[in-house]
Amino acid sequence: MAGKAAGKPPEEILLDWKREQASLKARVVDLDTEAWQRDPAFSGLQRVGGVDVSFVKDDSGSACASLVVLSYPELEVLYEDCRMVTLTAPYVSGFLAFRELPFLVDAVQQLRQREPCLMPQVLFVDGNGVLHHRGFGVACHLGVLTDLPCIGVAKKLLQVDGLENNALHKEKIQLLKAGGDSFPLMGGSGTILGRALRSHDHSTKPLYVSVGHKISLEAAVRLTHSCCKFRIPEPVRQADIRSRDYIRRTQEVQGVPAPQSGRSKEAQRPKACPQGVSEEPAENQNSEEQRPEPRMLQPEGSSRRKETDPTSACPGSALGRCGAVQTNQVWLALLRGYGCNETGSQGELIYMGWGIKNE
Repeated sequence: MAGKAAGKPPEEILLDWKREQASLKARVVDLDTEAWQRDPAFSGLQRVGGVDVSFVKDDSGSACASLVVLSYPELEVLYEDCRMVTLTAPYVSGFLAFRELPFLVDAVQQLRQREPCLMPQVLFVDGNGVLHHRGFGVACHLGVLTDLPCIGVAKKLLQVDGLENNALHKEKIQLLKAGGDSFPLMGGSGTILGRALRSHDHSTKPLYVSVGHKISLEAAVRLTHSCCKFRIPEPVRQADIRSRDYIRRTQEVQGVPAPQSGRSKEAQRPKACPQGVSEEPAENQNSEEQRPEPRMLQPEGSSRRKETDPTSACPGSALGRCGAVQTNQVWLALLRGYGCNETGSQGELIYMGWGIKNE
């Protein structure tokens, strides 16, 4: 699977993906939709979520998809869901959602069904929103399919619509003196696609914040800054730490030597799993998907904590199998983007190209 994922999908699949992005883009809302977004102190906001996909070192097809929910403004982890997944779609610049998103949408849907009281009121995504080749990045995609406010937070500038990481851009970065300082990212078309944000006083590298869905850019930037204990927003940072730690613990139980620190090739967009856990997230199983029961965590001092075995396998609902995920309407648009048809009395999916492991 890893070798296959490293290739390029057929041109007709890329055209399908482009059409899907264009169709869903029309549903993006780039304005504040919730009362807490318009409050200077975000009064009413109680839960923020983060998602991440971390890859097994030297295997771009094996990964851990994670969703965490933190309390706000305390930023303590209330819930986490990590599961090993197998990806068959390759990484193609501008189409990250078609590689990683199915597992993240599934995690959100599982939380909505199991613990609706812990649903995040906003999701942070390690990637771009409207700051994208076609104005519809992974943060937009996730927001539209889950109907949740989403914020795209990228560590590197995506150079689209005339944006360049040139000398002028670097000069503007030098003018960001304190955490919370930012400047607009205006493309050649005259559209403001996002903002470069100095997220922390002790971090000189900016983050690139863009609207995903159902939030304004101004609120997205303010909330991103308020969620940063370090350079990376805490929801994304915790999702990254926990997914890489989950890989490590899973490999230890399976007797696989722990990988050394390092990063894989940019073309595969994996996050390497180091032996330990770092403060900063890294840049971004050939076996059947493992589906442990999520953990509902409580702040320190509470007795309610559900521990899970990182290798306990549960019946999955991965794409390509019959299950609730195939019959959920939120998936149909995404599935069409994979070149799949829904057929049969039980919603069996026919594998027609890239992106779905059909077992």
